[in-house]
Amino acid sequence: MIAQVSDSELELMKIVWANEGTALYAHIMEELAKSGRTWQKNTIITLLSRLVEKGLLKTKKLGRRNEYTAVVSEADYQAAQTQTLLNKLYEGSAKGLVSTLIQRDLISPEEYEELKQFWEEGKP
Repeated sequence: MIAQVSDSELELMKIVWANEGTALYAHIMEELAKSGRTWQKNTIITLLSRLVEKGLLKTKKLGRRNEYTAVVSEADYQAAQTQTLLNKLYEGSAKGLVSTLIQRDLISPEEYEELKQFWEEGKP
């Protein structure tokens, strides 16, 4: 089972995933700065350590620098979290989720048609 992460931890994971699954601490800091985040160094190190403890990242020393590598892919994380959502809110029913998306206009007609076509053609 893939561990749940906080929003802040997820933000760091997205940076690592976007960088082909591996990032140095300095790169993570640069990306956070680009997005306007002004987290303290200790905060980031704590969050990265938690991600390592949860088994989502592994770390490797490169001289004095740490390289962080994703152990779990973004697609696997998304699938696990989607399953958790389905189980918690819809008793495992994907139909319930899709019905809510349609009824509440949370999915556009174009997206609906794309999904329908995807379903009819099968997985790529």
